[in-house]
Amino acid sequence: MKLLNFFGKSKNSQSDLDNLESLKETTAPEVDFSQRTNKPIKNWRFLLPFALQMGLILSVPAQAFYTHVTGTTVVLQTVPVDPYDFLRGYYQVLNYDISTSNNLKELPGWDELAGENSRGYLPRGKSVYVVLEKPTGEDKEGKPFAWKPVAVRGTLPEDLPENRIAIKGRSNGSRIEYGLESYFMPEDRRNEVNDDILGVQREAFRENEQIPFVVEVKVNSSGGAVPVSLWVRDRNYRF
Repeated sequence: MKLLNFFGKSKNSQSDLDNLESLKETTAPEVDFSQRTNKPIKNWRFLLPFALQMGLILSVPAQAFYTHVTGTTVVLQTVPVDPYDFLRGYYQVLNYDISTSNNLKELPGWDELAGENSRGYLPRGKSVYVVLEKPTGEDKEGKPFAWKPVAVRGTLPEDLPENRIAIKGRSNGSRIEYGLESYFMPEDRRNEVNDDILGVQREAFRENEQIPFVVEVKVNSSGGAVPVSLWVRDRNYRF
């Protein structure tokens, strides 16, 4: 009996060991599988925000390209340019007649936007749409005439005639910014443009006159705009 019991216990122990090994074999793959399924989830936690950020970054040049291709060509009048301030690094710094609040205060719609501001300025950060009217013809030097501001609106106008368009700006207090205040100047043309401006300014000084500069931009249906080219008297620089 003792011998039988001994072998009986040994048999039962061996069975328990076999069952334990079998249990490990059946449960181990599940643990590995769960670990493998968790890895992609952890990766996506990093990839998703990165993909969203890249989408936002790429959407800016994509929108500019769309405006450049489909937008309406509009000519904006700049204020007198100081050639030494005109080129800063590789960017052109531009100011426009429609950038100054004082030049827009007399237009229809301004008082409604300014409200009770005693100085007549728009609140900082407020969006404004300046309605521009297309001129007729070109001057004798072939340079296009600037479009004339005729009204301001707080929302995008939808009933404008074909010879008018609205450009969107944002108030920074005393000025209106349109995202056109600077744009990249290729290094190989930077000195050429600067020298040209200096020459024109010297000539203007001798003749006691101011030389206006105009900038061609493209404006899309939502009022967004991108710069296209610069006119210095009868010379056009397209980039």
